[in-house]
Amino acid sequence: MRLTTFTDYCLRVLMFVGTKEDGLTTIDEIAASYGISRNHLMKVVFSLGQLGYLETVRGKGGGMRLAKRPTDINLGTLVRQTEPDLALVDCFHRGEEGCRIHSFCVLQRALEQALASFMEVLDGYTLEDLLAPRQRLARTLGIAALT
Repeated sequence: MRLTTFTDYCLRVLMFVGTKEDGLTTIDEIAASYGISRNHLMKVVFSLGQLGYLETVRGKGGGMRLAKRPTDINLGTLVRQTEPDLALVDCFHRGEEGCRIHSFCVLQRALEQALASFMEVLDGYTLEDLLAPRQRLARTLGIAALT
């Protein structure tokens, strides 16, 4: 199982913004901190706004902040919303028509269980959990001292 770069960046953006707590964050700050392309981050931030995770403030001194409490941002839900395809193998899509052994395939069932377990673990985490080392995150990411 490998998450897309898009989902990875979504998680990183939320961690950065969450670390700043109520302070506004800019795309440029996040790009500089992680060494990520500003253009990629613009798409990520737009999507996170559309999904209701971020709210943006336009104009001079603007930026973004979390639109939900970190305890209300579930990682499993976010991954399901940002991953275009969670099928581990192609036969997940084809079903009986595309696979001769579909009706008795143990491999497909094992992979389905593995994916379900993976998602179950993510369902047990929130953004708040990722922010537990908040002071170290702030220091490492170059975020001004937190109060």
